[in-house]
Amino acid sequence: MTWVDADDRAAGRNVSASAQHELELADGRRVLLLDDRGWSSSGGWTSTSVEAVRETARAVVGPDEPADGQSRAEAEAEHWAHLAAAALRQGVSVSPAELAQFPHEVNIGDRLLQRLSPA
Repeated sequence: MTWVDADDRAAGRNVSASAQHELELADGRRVLLLDDRGWSSSGGWTSTSVEAVRETARAVVGPDEPADGQSRAEAEAEHWAHLAAAALRQGVSVSPAELAQFPHEVNIGDRLLQRLSPA
């Protein structure tokens, strides 16, 4: 699950959002996997849609582009292993392969929704 909202740099027309990626457990608890993600755009809020925010959020918490000399599969494996290690540090054992297969819901915060809504 990814939570995304307008961040403090979202001033005027400039789009600025932060994203936090969590693993939701069967009992409802959540385990933080990433909290250092986000994006900015000078395209303006009026040209940004809810669906575009969801797609961008999934991309910014997903695997990075492969580094030089690295295959896409290697970059993806590294990403999922990193997330599995973050979960393990918090007492949750989950394999990288399992993480890669889980559904990915994106929740948009109220501040961001207000900026996307027409005045």
